[in-house]
Amino acid sequence: MRLQRITYENFRNHRLLSFEPSPGINLLYGPNGSGKTSMLEGIHFCALTKGFVSAADSECLTFSQDYFLLNGVFFDESESSITVKITCTKEKEKQIIVNNSEIKPFSRHIGRVPCITFSPQEIVIVNGAPLERRRFIDNALSQTDRRYLDDLLAYRRVLHQRNALLLQLYEQHSPPNDMLSLWTEQISRLAASIVHARMKFAALFFLHFKEIYSRLSVHEDPSILYRCSLGSISPDISLEDLYLLFIAKFKEIEKQEILRTQTMIGPHRDDLVFLLDRKELKKYASQGQMRTFLICLKLSQHQFFSEIIGEKPLCLLDDVFSELDSIRTADILSILETCGQTIITSTEIKEQRNINALSIETLKQFSAK
Repeated sequence: MRLQRITYENFRNHRLLSFEPSPGINLLYGPNGSGKTSMLEGIHFCALTKGFVSAADSECLTFSQDYFLLNGVFFDESESSITVKITCTKEKEKQIIVNNSEIKPFSRHIGRVPCITFSPQEIVIVNGAPLERRRFIDNALSQTDRRYLDDLLAYRRVLHQRNALLLQLYEQHSPPNDMLSLWTEQISRLAASIVHARMKFAALFFLHFKEIYSRLSVHEDPSILYRCSLGSISPDISLEDLYLLFIAKFKEIEKQEILRTQTMIGPHRDDLVFLLDRKELKKYASQGQMRTFLICLKLSQHQFFSEIIGEKPLCLLDDVFSELDSIRTADILSILETCGQTIITSTEIKEQRNINALSIETLKQFSAK
Protein backbone atom coordinates (compact mmCIF):
# COMPACT_ATOMS: atom_id res chain seq x y z
CA MET A 1 0.00 0.00 0.00
CA ARG A 2 1.28 3.44 -0.92
CA LEU A 3 0.06 6.93 -0.14
CA GLN A 4 0.41 9.11 -3.23
CA ARG A 5 -1.01 12.32 -1.80
CA ILE A 6 -2.96 13.68 1.14
CA THR A 7 -4.35 17.15 1.73
CA TYR A 8 -5.32 18.57 5.11
CA GLU A 9 -7.79 21.39 5.64
CA ASN A 10 -8.49 22.75 9.15
CA PHE A 11 -7.00 19.59 10.65
CA ARG A 12 -5.27 20.14 14.00
CA ASN A 13 -2.72 22.95 13.43
CA HIS A 14 -2.80 22.64 9.63
CA ARG A 15 -5.02 25.27 8.02
CA LEU A 16 -4.10 23.99 4.56
CA LEU A 17 -1.36 21.48 3.78
CA SER A 18 -0.50 19.03 1.00
CA PHE A 19 1.89 16.08 1.33
CA GLU A 20 3.20 13.72 -1.37
CA PRO A 21 5.59 11.19 0.19
CA SER A 22 8.03 9.06 -1.77
CA PRO A 23 7.49 5.27 -2.05
CA GLY A 24 10.30 4.36 0.39
CA ILE A 25 11.36 5.79 3.77
CA ASN A 26 10.22 9.37 4.40
CA LEU A 27 11.50 11.39 7.35
CA LEU A 28 9.41 14.37 8.43
CA TYR A 29 11.57 16.53 10.67
CA GLY A 30 10.95 19.75 12.52
CA PRO A 31 10.59 21.24 16.01
CA ASN A 32 8.14 20.00 18.62
CA GLY A 33 4.62 21.34 18.12
CA SER A 34 5.06 21.93 14.39
CA GLY A 35 2.39 19.40 13.38
CA LYS A 36 4.39 16.30 12.42
CA THR A 37 2.25 13.92 14.50
CA SER A 38 -0.91 15.59 13.15
CA MET A 39 0.20 14.67 9.63
CA LEU A 40 0.48 11.01 10.61
CA GLU A 41 -2.87 11.25 12.37
CA GLY A 42 -4.55 12.45 9.18
CA ILE A 43 -3.18 9.46 7.26
CA HIS A 44 -4.33 7.19 10.08
CA PHE A 45 -7.83 8.66 9.78
CA CYS A 46 -7.91 7.76 6.09
CA ALA A 47 -6.70 4.22 6.81
CA LEU A 48 -8.56 3.29 10.00
CA THR A 49 -11.34 5.94 10.28
CA LYS A 50 -10.00 7.36 13.54
CA GLY A 51 -7.15 9.44 14.88
CA PHE A 52 -3.60 8.39 15.57
CA VAL A 53 -3.99 9.32 19.21
CA SER A 54 -7.00 8.84 21.49
CA ALA A 55 -9.12 11.91 20.95
CA ALA A 56 -12.64 12.83 19.91
CA ASP A 57 -13.04 13.68 16.23
CA SER A 58 -14.08 17.24 17.14
CA GLU A 59 -10.74 17.78 18.89
CA CYS A 60 -9.01 17.48 15.50
CA LEU A 61 -10.64 20.70 14.27
CA THR A 62 -8.33 23.68 13.88
CA PHE A 63 -9.14 26.23 16.57
CA SER A 64 -12.16 28.43 15.71
CA GLN A 65 -12.95 26.38 12.54
CA ASP A 66 -16.25 24.56 11.96
CA TYR A 67 -15.01 21.58 9.94
CA PHE A 68 -11.98 19.59 8.86
CA LEU A 69 -11.42 17.86 5.53
CA LEU A 70 -8.94 15.12 4.60
CA ASN A 71 -8.39 13.88 1.04
CA GLY A 72 -6.12 10.87 0.55
CA VAL A 73 -5.13 8.98 -2.60
CA PHE A 74 -3.64 5.51 -2.12
CA PHE A 75 -2.45 2.80 -4.48
CA ASP A 76 -2.35 -0.90 -3.66
CA GLU A 77 0.14 -3.49 -4.93
CA SER A 78 -1.84 -3.90 -8.17
CA GLU A 79 -1.73 -0.10 -8.73
CA SER A 80 -5.49 0.22 -8.19
CA SER A 81 -6.31 3.60 -6.68
CA ILE A 82 -8.26 4.13 -3.46
CA THR A 83 -9.51 7.64 -2.77
CA VAL A 84 -10.58 8.50 0.76
CA LYS A 85 -12.38 11.69 1.74
CA ILE A 86 -13.18 12.40 5.38
CA THR A 87 -15.18 15.39 6.57
CA CYS A 88 -16.16 16.28 10.11
CA THR A 89 -18.08 19.21 11.56
CA LYS A 90 -18.93 20.30 15.08
CA GLU A 91 -22.58 19.43 14.56
CA LYS A 92 -22.44 16.20 12.56
CA GLU A 93 -20.74 12.80 12.75
CA LYS A 94 -17.80 12.44 10.41
CA GLN A 95 -18.50 11.29 6.88
CA ILE A 96 -16.21 8.85 5.07
CA ILE A 97 -16.36 8.55 1.28
CA VAL A 98 -14.22 5.89 -0.42
CA ASN A 99 -14.01 5.83 -4.21
CA ASN A 100 -17.01 8.20 -4.33
CA SER A 101 -19.23 5.96 -2.15
CA GLU A 102 -20.13 6.76 1.46
CA ILE A 103 -19.03 4.10 3.95
CA LYS A 104 -21.38 3.02 6.76
CA PRO A 105 -20.71 1.49 9.18
CA PHE A 106 -17.12 2.72 9.36
CA SER A 107 -15.92 -0.79 10.17
CA ARG A 108 -16.48 -1.70 6.50
CA HIS A 109 -13.41 0.35 5.64
CA ILE A 110 -11.08 -1.43 8.07
CA GLY A 111 -8.46 -3.43 6.16
CA ARG A 112 -8.90 -1.62 2.86
CA VAL A 113 -5.86 0.58 3.56
CA PRO A 114 -3.66 -1.62 5.82
CA CYS A 115 -1.60 0.42 8.22
CA ILE A 116 0.67 -0.03 11.25
CA THR A 117 1.62 2.71 13.66
CA PHE A 118 4.12 3.51 16.35
CA SER A 119 3.86 6.35 18.84
CA PRO A 120 5.64 6.88 22.18
CA GLN A 121 2.28 6.74 23.99
CA GLU A 122 1.86 3.14 22.82
CA ILE A 123 4.53 2.00 25.29
CA VAL A 124 1.49 1.06 27.41
CA ILE A 125 1.14 -1.98 25.13
CA VAL A 126 4.18 -3.49 26.85
CA ASN A 127 4.01 -1.94 30.33
CA GLY A 128 0.33 -1.05 30.78
CA ALA A 129 -2.92 -2.83 31.57
CA PRO A 130 -4.11 -5.97 29.72
CA LEU A 131 -6.65 -3.81 27.85
CA GLU A 132 -3.80 -2.25 25.85
CA ARG A 133 -2.46 -5.62 24.70
CA ARG A 134 -5.94 -6.83 23.81
CA ARG A 135 -6.36 -3.68 21.74
CA PHE A 136 -3.08 -4.45 19.96
CA ILE A 137 -4.11 -7.98 19.02
CA ASP A 138 -7.64 -6.87 18.06
CA ASN A 139 -6.23 -4.17 15.77
CA ALA A 140 -3.91 -6.65 14.07
CA LEU A 141 -6.59 -9.27 13.49
CA SER A 142 -9.34 -6.82 12.52
CA GLN A 143 -7.27 -5.53 9.60
CA THR A 144 -6.56 -9.00 8.26
CA ASP A 145 -9.65 -11.07 9.13
CA ARG A 146 -13.11 -9.67 8.40
CA ARG A 147 -14.85 -12.43 10.34
CA TYR A 148 -12.77 -11.65 13.41
CA LEU A 149 -13.84 -8.00 13.30
CA ASP A 150 -17.50 -9.00 12.90
CA ASP A 151 -17.25 -11.47 15.80
CA LEU A 152 -15.50 -8.88 17.98
CA LEU A 153 -18.20 -6.27 17.39
CA ALA A 154 -20.94 -8.85 18.01
CA TYR A 155 -19.18 -10.04 21.18
CA ARG A 156 -19.14 -6.52 22.61
CA ARG A 157 -22.87 -6.17 21.99
CA VAL A 158 -23.69 -9.54 23.54
CA LEU A 159 -21.38 -8.85 26.51
CA HIS A 160 -23.22 -5.59 27.18
CA GLN A 161 -26.62 -7.33 27.02
CA ARG A 162 -25.52 -10.23 29.20
CA ASN A 163 -24.07 -7.92 31.86
CA ALA A 164 -27.33 -5.94 31.88
CA LEU A 165 -29.25 -9.18 32.47
CA LEU A 166 -26.88 -10.24 35.28
CA LEU A 167 -27.52 -6.89 36.98
CA GLN A 168 -31.28 -7.34 36.57
CA LEU A 169 -31.18 -10.85 38.06
CA TYR A 170 -29.14 -9.56 41.01
CA GLU A 171 -31.47 -6.64 41.71
CA GLN A 172 -34.55 -8.88 41.49
CA HIS A 173 -32.91 -11.66 43.56
CA SER A 174 -33.76 -14.05 40.73
CA PRO A 175 -32.04 -17.37 39.94
CA PRO A 176 -30.48 -18.07 36.51
CA ASN A 177 -33.17 -18.27 33.82
CA ASP A 178 -33.65 -19.28 30.18
CA MET A 179 -32.73 -15.79 28.96
CA LEU A 180 -29.35 -16.04 30.69
CA SER A 181 -28.80 -19.44 29.08
CA LEU A 182 -29.55 -17.92 25.67
CA TRP A 183 -27.04 -15.08 26.14
CA THR A 184 -24.50 -17.55 27.56
CA GLU A 185 -24.77 -19.75 24.48
CA GLN A 186 -24.28 -16.75 22.18
CA ILE A 187 -21.35 -15.33 24.10
CA SER A 188 -19.69 -18.74 24.29
CA ARG A 189 -19.82 -19.17 20.50
CA LEU A 190 -18.33 -15.73 19.94
CA ALA A 191 -15.76 -16.06 22.74
CA ALA A 192 -14.55 -19.40 21.36
CA SER A 193 -14.18 -17.94 17.86
CA ILE A 194 -12.25 -14.88 19.10
CA VAL A 195 -9.94 -16.79 21.45
CA HIS A 196 -9.29 -19.47 18.84
CA ALA A 197 -8.27 -16.80 16.31
CA ARG A 198 -6.11 -15.00 18.89
CA MET A 199 -4.25 -18.16 19.86
CA LYS A 200 -3.51 -19.00 16.22
CA PHE A 201 -2.39 -15.39 15.71
CA ALA A 202 -0.09 -15.45 18.76
CA ALA A 203 1.68 -18.60 17.54
CA LEU A 204 2.19 -17.31 13.97
CA PHE A 205 2.97 -13.77 15.04
CA PHE A 206 5.72 -14.91 17.41
CA LEU A 207 7.59 -16.54 14.52
CA HIS A 208 7.74 -13.15 12.78
CA PHE A 209 8.62 -11.41 16.04
CA LYS A 210 11.52 -13.73 16.87
CA GLU A 211 12.96 -13.29 13.35
CA ILE A 212 12.73 -9.47 13.57
CA TYR A 213 14.22 -9.41 17.07
CA SER A 214 17.16 -11.56 15.94
CA ARG A 215 18.09 -8.88 13.39
CA LEU A 216 18.78 -6.34 16.13
CA SER A 217 22.17 -6.06 17.75
CA VAL A 218 20.94 -7.43 21.07
CA HIS A 219 21.47 -10.74 22.84
CA GLU A 220 18.10 -11.37 24.50
CA ASP A 221 15.56 -14.17 24.28
CA PRO A 222 11.99 -12.85 23.82
CA SER A 223 8.74 -14.80 24.26
CA ILE A 224 5.04 -14.06 23.76
CA LEU A 225 2.33 -16.08 25.53
CA TYR A 226 -1.46 -15.89 25.29
CA ARG A 227 -3.05 -15.97 28.75
CA CYS A 228 -6.68 -17.15 28.57
CA SER A 229 -9.28 -16.50 31.29
CA LEU A 230 -10.26 -20.20 31.03
CA GLY A 231 -6.84 -21.16 32.37
CA SER A 232 -4.27 -23.35 30.67
CA ILE A 233 -5.56 -24.72 27.36
CA SER A 234 -3.84 -26.52 24.51
CA PRO A 235 -2.84 -24.32 21.56
CA ASP A 236 -4.14 -27.11 19.31
CA ILE A 237 -7.66 -27.15 20.81
CA SER A 238 -10.50 -27.26 18.28
CA LEU A 239 -13.05 -24.46 17.98
CA GLU A 240 -15.86 -26.76 19.10
CA ASP A 241 -13.96 -28.01 22.15
CA LEU A 242 -13.16 -24.42 23.10
CA TYR A 243 -16.87 -23.57 22.86
CA LEU A 244 -17.74 -26.50 25.13
CA LEU A 245 -15.15 -25.34 27.66
CA PHE A 246 -16.72 -21.89 27.74
CA ILE A 247 -20.23 -23.36 28.16
CA ALA A 248 -19.08 -25.57 31.06
CA LYS A 249 -17.17 -22.76 32.78
CA PHE A 250 -20.07 -20.31 32.47
CA LYS A 251 -22.40 -22.91 34.02
CA GLU A 252 -19.95 -23.39 36.88
CA ILE A 253 -19.68 -19.69 37.75
CA GLU A 254 -23.12 -18.31 36.82
CA LYS A 255 -24.15 -17.72 40.45
CA GLN A 256 -20.92 -15.81 41.08
CA GLU A 257 -21.52 -13.76 37.96
CA ILE A 258 -24.99 -12.76 39.18
CA LEU A 259 -23.53 -11.68 42.53
CA ARG A 260 -20.82 -9.65 40.76
CA THR A 261 -23.21 -8.49 38.00
CA GLN A 262 -20.54 -9.03 35.35
CA THR A 263 -19.28 -11.63 32.88
CA MET A 264 -16.18 -13.04 34.55
CA ILE A 265 -14.52 -14.95 31.69
CA GLY A 266 -14.04 -14.39 27.99
CA PRO A 267 -11.69 -12.63 25.57
CA HIS A 268 -12.35 -9.30 27.36
CA ARG A 269 -10.42 -10.77 30.33
CA ASP A 270 -7.49 -12.30 28.42
CA ASP A 271 -3.94 -10.97 28.09
CA LEU A 272 -0.74 -11.25 26.10
CA VAL A 273 2.32 -11.86 28.26
CA PHE A 274 5.66 -10.51 27.01
CA LEU A 275 8.84 -12.10 28.33
CA LEU A 276 12.51 -11.26 27.93
CA ASP A 277 14.99 -13.93 29.03
CA ARG A 278 12.03 -15.66 30.75
CA LYS A 279 11.22 -12.60 32.88
CA GLU A 280 8.03 -10.59 32.47
CA LEU A 281 8.91 -7.54 30.42
CA LYS A 282 6.81 -4.92 32.17
CA LYS A 283 8.24 -5.85 35.58
CA TYR A 284 11.95 -6.18 34.85
CA ALA A 285 12.90 -4.52 31.54
CA SER A 286 14.54 -1.12 31.13
CA GLN A 287 12.87 1.71 29.19
CA GLY A 288 15.15 1.03 26.23
CA GLN A 289 14.30 -2.68 26.23
CA MET A 290 10.58 -1.99 26.40
CA ARG A 291 10.78 0.54 23.56
CA THR A 292 12.80 -1.90 21.43
CA PHE A 293 10.25 -4.66 22.17
CA LEU A 294 7.40 -2.38 21.13
CA ILE A 295 9.11 -1.40 17.87
CA CYS A 296 9.67 -5.08 17.09
CA LEU A 297 5.99 -5.79 17.79
CA LYS A 298 5.07 -3.19 15.19
CA LEU A 299 7.59 -4.39 12.60
CA SER A 300 6.40 -7.97 13.15
CA GLN A 301 2.84 -6.79 12.65
CA HIS A 302 3.98 -5.42 9.28
CA GLN A 303 5.42 -8.81 8.29
CA PHE A 304 2.27 -10.58 9.51
CA PHE A 305 0.03 -8.30 7.43
CA SER A 306 2.20 -8.76 4.36
CA GLU A 307 2.03 -12.56 4.64
CA ILE A 308 -1.71 -12.78 5.32
CA ILE A 309 -3.10 -10.22 2.87
CA GLY A 310 -0.28 -10.07 0.31
CA GLU A 311 0.00 -6.30 0.73
CA LYS A 312 2.68 -4.30 2.53
CA PRO A 313 0.90 -1.94 4.94
CA LEU A 314 1.82 1.69 5.41
CA CYS A 315 4.22 2.33 8.30
CA LEU A 316 3.48 5.46 10.35
CA LEU A 317 6.19 5.86 12.98
CA ASP A 318 6.04 8.84 15.33
CA ASP A 319 9.29 9.79 17.07
CA VAL A 320 10.47 6.20 16.77
CA PHE A 321 14.20 6.87 17.27
CA SER A 322 14.16 8.76 20.57
CA GLU A 323 15.83 6.84 23.42
CA LEU A 324 17.51 4.47 20.93
CA ASP A 325 21.26 4.30 20.43
CA SER A 326 22.83 4.64 16.99
CA ILE A 327 23.26 0.85 16.56
CA ARG A 328 19.58 0.04 17.17
CA THR A 329 18.56 2.99 14.99
CA ALA A 330 20.66 1.63 12.13
CA ASP A 331 19.26 -1.89 12.63
CA ILE A 332 15.66 -0.63 12.51
CA LEU A 333 16.31 1.48 9.42
CA SER A 334 17.79 -1.58 7.74
CA ILE A 335 14.57 -3.53 8.44
CA LEU A 336 12.41 -0.62 7.26
CA GLU A 337 14.14 -0.65 3.87
CA THR A 338 12.17 -3.84 3.11
CA CYS A 339 8.85 -2.55 4.45
CA GLY A 340 7.59 -0.48 1.55
CA GLN A 341 6.40 3.04 2.26
CA THR A 342 7.29 4.38 5.69
CA ILE A 343 6.70 7.83 7.16
CA ILE A 344 8.75 8.71 10.24
CA THR A 345 8.69 11.86 12.35
CA SER A 346 11.70 13.28 14.16
CA THR A 347 12.85 16.55 15.68
CA GLU A 348 16.16 16.15 13.85
CA ILE A 349 17.21 15.18 10.34
CA LYS A 350 18.86 11.76 10.08
CA GLU A 351 21.83 11.45 7.75
CA GLN A 352 21.13 7.93 6.51
CA ARG A 353 21.09 6.38 3.05
CA ASN A 354 17.80 5.67 1.31
CA ILE A 355 15.88 8.27 3.35
CA ASN A 356 13.81 11.04 1.81
CA ALA A 357 14.11 13.81 4.42
CA LEU A 358 11.42 16.50 4.39
CA SER A 359 11.27 19.62 6.54
CA ILE A 360 7.74 20.26 7.78
CA GLU A 361 8.42 23.99 7.70
CA THR A 362 9.29 23.74 4.00
CA LEU A 363 6.09 21.76 3.36
CA LYS A 364 4.05 24.46 5.08
CA GLN A 365 5.68 27.21 3.04
CA PHE A 366 5.14 25.30 -0.21
CA SER A 367 1.46 24.60 0.61
CA ALA A 368 0.85 28.26 1.47
CA LYS A 369 1.88 29.39 -2.04
